[in-house]
Amino acid sequence: MFIGREKELKELNSLYDSDQFEFVVLYGRRRVGKTALISRFLEQKNAIYFMGIESNAKQNLENLTQSIFQTGSDSFPLSFLNFQAALEYVFKRAEKERLILAIDEYPYVAKSDKSLASTLQMLIDQYKSTTKLMLILCGSSMAYMQDEVLAYKAPLFGRRTAQMRIDPFDFEDASKFLSSFNKVDQVMLYGMVGGTPQYLQQINNKLSVEENIKRTFLNPASSFFDEPENLLKQEVRDVSTYNAILMAIASGTSRMSEISSKVGESSAICSSYLNNLIGLGLIKKEVPFGQKESGRKTLYSIHDPMFRFWFRFIAPNRSLIERRVTNIAYDRIAQHLDEYMGPVFEEICKQYLWKALLKGSSEVAFSDLQRWWGTDSKTKESVEVDIVGAESKHKGLLAKCKWRNERIDRGVLNHLIAKKNFFSFTETIFYLFSKNGFTEQCIEEAKRRNDVVLVQYSDMFK
Repeated sequence: MFIGREKELKELNSLYDSDQFEFVVLYGRRRVGKTALISRFLEQKNAIYFMGIESNAKQNLENLTQSIFQTGSDSFPLSFLNFQAALEYVFKRAEKERLILAIDEYPYVAKSDKSLASTLQMLIDQYKSTTKLMLILCGSSMAYMQDEVLAYKAPLFGRRTAQMRIDPFDFEDASKFLSSFNKVDQVMLYGMVGGTPQYLQQINNKLSVEENIKRTFLNPASSFFDEPENLLKQEVRDVSTYNAILMAIASGTSRMSEISSKVGESSAICSSYLNNLIGLGLIKKEVPFGQKESGRKTLYSIHDPMFRFWFRFIAPNRSLIERRVTNIAYDRIAQHLDEYMGPVFEEICKQYLWKALLKGSSEVAFSDLQRWWGTDSKTKESVEVDIVGAESKHKGLLAKCKWRNERIDRGVLNHLIAKKNFFSFTETIFYLFSKNGFTEQCIEEAKRRNDVVLVQYSDMFK
């Protein structure tokens, strides 16, 4: 079952239709569906698909040779002496016909032959004006693809004609894997595994959310049980320090000084680790709306839902899970699930607003969406707004997201409206998002005004 990736397929097909040399760098974390995307794109096309393996150059060259042979060329040599000979054969063959060469898990191949990148550089420079080859290099090692393929110092820098970072699905696409669940359970499951296709496919649609948690995360035999650590081992060296940082953030520590203190490393060292985690898409750095990127108010949080769920609930209860004390472990998780789901719902509401902007139905043509937090100078109390977006200095939106069983009353709306005084907007649109709807008084107040948009979760992404 292939779901989503319409934009990526459209872009790849557009590049293919150019009928000239194209070099696409396609990368993303493991399990996000890169290979499935390539396979879908290659359907009904003249293509050579080769997946690198973690082996030596001889084995990878033999496998590439076999992949070339399977395309059925009449003038195929029995073997190639090296990668240069094999790749040059492909470049020359593509002078006569439109041809795709997709090298999946490119980092494995490049590590087995250190000269491969330079060889590709030479062949691209030599044949780009005469060949009709569409070359796709795909890799799961984010660090390698960014440093050795995309970076300025890399031999292939400046040769690519397109690059595509494949990220996990947003909620709307992820929910297509969960269509047999009710809409509330879809959010719960998304909050557990995020938008990674391989994780979504492991959800059993015949079981409840509770049963799925027990079957996956609370089962020592499940791949979910140690998935984050396995992924980290493939990307970084000092896994223990990364684990400590993620544990600290998952427990509620969010400022650099607090993380540094909890982990027992200097801020400079922690900063380097945090930047790597940001590059991997596992954590995010936030500053209040209107603030500069670097500042004392910077907060860090785990961005990837599966990592966030795992480090929040699984890591602290690992001993119980390993001893298969499943029910007690689940009870410890269940009592915090509603609290945990708050930020998940906020992220889904952001996705909703972005889609509204793209469709042209947003009340505010914002350029970004951020949280805001600060201190009321009069009361000295902390103040927070879930989502802030600005169209200009004068027009913006403020949003509140409530994931709770009760309907939202007028008091919550009035509280949100009062927060406009912390901003300089002369025109403000207020969005109120609710899991379970609104009271009659809240609806009447919204109708009376012309600056309030009420959004019930069941009406989102229809």
